[in-house]
Amino acid sequence: MESLDPSVVALQQQRQQSSSCGSYGGFRMPLHYPRYKKEDYESMPEWRVDCLLREYGLPVAGDLRAKREFAMGAFLWPDQY
Repeated sequence: MESLDPSVVALQQQRQQSSSCGSYGGFRMPLHYPRYKKEDYESMPEWRVDCLLREYGLPVAGDLRAKREFAMGAFLWPDQY
């Protein structure tokens, strides 16, 4: 039986532990600022709001209404309300 390189095993474990949102355990700044409108946040499903917040290293706590309000406060400019 062939033994695996420890770095390969560590990488495989890291990939298995990552969430379906693409997070790799630490803060990772996405390449683009979200371009959603207020209406998009208001109709966005909870799993998508959670993924968006995780992508930017923001807290994912509370009910769906609170998460949507937090996302809008974080990503919308005042004139977009």
